[in-house]
Amino acid sequence: MPVTGIGGLFLRSRDPQARAAWYREHLGIDAGQTAVWRQSAGDTVFAPLPLGDDYFAADQPVMLNLRVDGIDDLIASLMAAGIPVETRAEWDGEYGRFARIHDPEGLPIELWQPPGTTAP
Repeated sequence: MPVTGIGGLFLRSRDPQARAAWYREHLGIDAGQTAVWRQSAGDTVFAPLPLGDDYFAADQPVMLNLRVDGIDDLIASLMAAGIPVETRAEWDGEYGRFARIHDPEGLPIELWQPPGTTAP
């Protein structure tokens, strides 16, 4: 297979520097045009969805899903920073635990702790 992974994610932004800083501060992602974010190996879901699907807001073309370890600590940290976090009991189960936030420009972000992972 010639493709081995996702090599980059590029987002148009009203304020690229502020948006990159938000990702660095709140999610620990080394973001920015000259930054390289080294990730842990793990599963990635690449799923085109039907236009009418309600998995995330219809006015957004994309939702970013980030694998996390220690979702409870991350949720607490985000909430302490004043970032609204949505959780629903029905989201959690066989595939792990989930929470949702939005970046400063409204991009939906799903936080996913796969089953069997725990905080370090």
